[in-house]
Amino acid sequence: MDERELKQRTKQFALRVMKLVGALPQGSVARTIGNQLVRSSTSVGANYRAACRGRSKAEFVAKLGIVVEEADESAYWLELIIEGQLLPANLIEPLLQEANELTAIMVASRKTAQTKIENQQS
Repeated sequence: MDERELKQRTKQFALRVMKLVGALPQGSVARTIGNQLVRSSTSVGANYRAACRGRSKAEFVAKLGIVVEEADESAYWLELIIEGQLLPANLIEPLLQEANELTAIMVASRKTAQTKIENQQS
C-alpha cells in the first residue's frame, strides 16, 4: 500500500466513523464517546498526512507514533460502543477491525522507519 492509498484509507475510516457516530443514541454517554471517537479517528488521517510532510525521518517516526496512539484510541472507543451495547456489534466490528489494521500498519511503518534511522547512524 502506497502513501496515496493509505491517505485515502485513513480518510475513509474517519468518514465511516462520522457516519456511525451520527447513528448513536441520544444521551450524554453516547455523545461523550461519540465526540472522543470522532476526534481520535479524524486525527489518524490528519497526523498521517502530517507525517508524510515531515522534514526528516525522525519527524516522520514521531508523527507516526501519534497516528498509532490515535488509531488505538479509536479502537478503544469502538470497543466501548460494542460492550456498552450502544449499537449492535455487527455494525461496529468492521470499523473496529479497520482501526486495528491501521494501528498494525502504522506500527510496522514506524518500526521500519526507525530501523532505517538507526542503520544510518551506525
